[in-house]
Amino acid sequence: MHTWHWQTWQGLPYLTCSLLEPWLHGFFTQHFWSRSPAELVKVLHPTAAAYRVKQVHGNIVLTPSQIKEAMNAENDLLPPADGVVTEQALQSVWVASADCTPVLIADSQTGQVAAVHAGWRGTAAKIVPVAIARLQAQGSQLVDLRIALGPAIAGAVYQVSTQVAAQVGASIYAASAEELIVNALQRLPDAPILQDPEPERVRLDVRRVIALQLEHLGIHAEQVAIAPHCTYQQPECFFSYRRDQQKKVQWSGIVSR
Repeated sequence: MHTWHWQTWQGLPYLTCSLLEPWLHGFFTQHFWSRSPAELVKVLHPTAAAYRVKQVHGNIVLTPSQIKEAMNAENDLLPPADGVVTEQALQSVWVASADCTPVLIADSQTGQVAAVHAGWRGTAAKIVPVAIARLQAQGSQLVDLRIALGPAIAGAVYQVSTQVAAQVGASIYAASAEELIVNALQRLPDAPILQDPEPERVRLDVRRVIALQLEHLGIHAEQVAIAPHCTYQQPECFFSYRRDQQKKVQWSGIVSR
């Protein structure tokens, strides 16, 4: 079992995962609110460069050189994307979340890393497999990847329409009818879709769907860690858009080796 550890920086708490121990990384809490990745990277490494994108709930994954190129062309505006994959050592990559899943990926052989923002839309569009394909294109082997899914809204409290659940479910179970997809996923062991008392509603476990996507790629369970933390149920630690309807986020980042 992979363990998650609370660390502190100047008395403020953030999370790390044992699976990613060889890499400097952190899933930061709401206590770091208002600090940018450029500031937060100093918690992890004094000189690493920080890269982020303008998150749009899609499945585009960029590299630092693509981000720099886009910003040069667009007067320093961040390009729209939801994942960043490093190209060399001492690059840190960052994603913001407030119920969506922050995913940090590392390659034990190349030392390269990725950060991905996976909400239900991005998960339906397979953003995590897209990021992994990007790493593979840069020489990664699936067997060398280590993947940590950080604090996000838990399936038990995430009510969505059956239509949304089917859209997300279609990323792992191909069928044309919504009902077929939802029913098939509800029958799985450790099901990613749970019953809801309201009609036309279910509960959706996005992190479990991502884990199933990884399984379908041939990534073994021991290469994946899921944080035992829910943004919605832990207001003392995390912002939750579903709970508070406020546009506040917490950042997650990792430094390449």
